[in-house]
Amino acid sequence: MRRVVLLSLFLVLIPGVAMAQALNFEGLLPAGEQTVTGRMVQIILMITMLSVAPGLLMMVTCFTRFVIVLSLLRTGLGLQTTPANMILVSLALFMTFYVMAPTFDRAWQNGLKPFAENKITEEEAYVQITQPLREFMRANVRPKDLELFEDLAQERFGARPADAEVELRVLIPAFMISELRRGFEMGFLVVLPFLVIDLIVATLTMSMGMMMLPPTVMSLPFKVLFFVLIDGWNLLIGGLVRSFP
Repeated sequence: MRRVVLLSLFLVLIPGVAMAQALNFEGLLPAGEQTVTGRMVQIILMITMLSVAPGLLMMVTCFTRFVIVLSLLRTGLGLQTTPANMILVSLALFMTFYVMAPTFDRAWQNGLKPFAENKITEEEAYVQITQPLREFMRANVRPKDLELFEDLAQERFGARPADAEVELRVLIPAFMISELRRGFEMGFLVVLPFLVIDLIVATLTMSMGMMMLPPTVMSLPFKVLFFVLIDGWNLLIGGLVRSFP
């Protein structure tokens, strides 16, 4: 009987002790002015930003122009899978880092580094990080495209103050369509010589009566040879990098 009473008291007291030792979530997060909920929201937003980082890279950098021109070059040569997509994307990525290095350095020195050292707040870090990217996009966006999205924003959200900076929701799409336009312009100039070679080879094969022989089979070696003899990769990459001020 005594053992039964002791066991009952043990079972009654255990839940109370467990409840008294509840987890303290405040201790799991770094000290600061924000609450636990605010810190959790910050972590969720950070994970979300990391998941959309490839899209952000295409939206606010010169990656779009490089990928379009390199893809049109492969199409102009008549090569379906050579160079492979991984090679073209990797080349465009490293070229993007090369062109954007000064911008990324400023964003790191003025925004990310001080924020990591708790010298500035989140709002100040956001301004310091986006300012170099904003200046880069303003230097490369077409005024006509920027005016288009400003007019659309004015119709949807109302007019902005005259002395206010252009919002990113206006600047980013304007910059993207500007990059698309310039990418297709440069791609046309790259594809045009190969089109001339295709026309010449097609005319020759038709005049010789070789109806069953596809002209692309005959023109492919000449296009590759032409591109190699003029040192095409050097000229193309140099022109793409120098196209940014």
